[in-house]
Amino acid sequence: MMNRRTLLAAAGSLPLAAPVLGQSPWPNKPVRVIVGFPPGGSLDVMTRLACEQMQSRFGQAFVVETRSGASGNIGAEAIARATPDGYTIGTISMHNLLINPLLFTRLPYDARKDFAWISAMWDLPNVAVVPAQHVPARTVAEFVTWAKARPNGVSYGSSGVGTTIHLSGAYLMAQAGIRAEHVTFRGAAQTIPAMLSGDIQIAVDNLASYVPVIQEGRMRPLAVTTRERWPGLPDVPTMAEAGFAGLSYGPWHLWAAPAGTPRAMIDRLSQEIRTAFADQALQQRAIGMGARLLGTTPEQLAERLERERPIWAEMVRISGAQPE
Repeated sequence: MMNRRTLLAAAGSLPLAAPVLGQSPWPNKPVRVIVGFPPGGSLDVMTRLACEQMQSRFGQAFVVETRSGASGNIGAEAIARATPDGYTIGTISMHNLLINPLLFTRLPYDARKDFAWISAMWDLPNVAVVPAQHVPARTVAEFVTWAKARPNGVSYGSSGVGTTIHLSGAYLMAQAGIRAEHVTFRGAAQTIPAMLSGDIQIAVDNLASYVPVIQEGRMRPLAVTTRERWPGLPDVPTMAEAGFAGLSYGPWHLWAAPAGTPRAMIDRLSQEIRTAFADQALQQRAIGMGARLLGTTPEQLAERLERERPIWAEMVRISGAQPE
């Protein structure tokens, strides 16, 4: 474990750390890490992986606290309303900041003002998949041709209106000119059986949920929604390679603290995240789980949010999803 001298030395090596933190090293008690989605899901699992790393580096517990519900809005609100003392941070999905403001007439937080950005944490790419037993297509182009030849079109699944899964599927159907019906489920655990039974013909869903059925050969991946090919699926093209450059975006997550959290604490945590995530063994571990570790400065995170804001707004428009 790190002792007081070690923590002070580390803090003093960072800009502004010593003047702000003075003689009271941070953290000197457990840090609460709020997650707005249920235990066992990809967001929860990846957060625990990050907490494991931070606990090792800081010598203090980083304790996951689940505050799920309302499409992640409850967890995001809990972070925004927490005391900004560095002892409450949390994992937030980009959809809480870029998509939900377009789909909820009122949110319990301000996506632009209520948070102090720490670091982008990981990408969880979406993958276009089809059930191998029911859909003969092996490429996106083949799927488009096959789907257009069906008198009643196709059905695509998602975990709910406004999710990146829904928006990605709707975008693909609209851009390809495919007649399609959107069918919602509670999550991949329900979508996958529906696809394997032939009721649903395609989904552009989180890769992490589909790795086992892809490896078993029961699902066939057609393309990934990342700018580069996914390391775990090197033979699967990107959506841009398949002719749909607008689908080069997928879900990702970040760490944030309540607005007003001392910048020295933010910088210290961001730096430790970047250092930990640079480890190649940890990177490979995450890729095996269907995620790519990121690690950014607060400024890089803020820039990415602003860059993607109009992109997701356009995808919401194309989907036809309306504010509740």
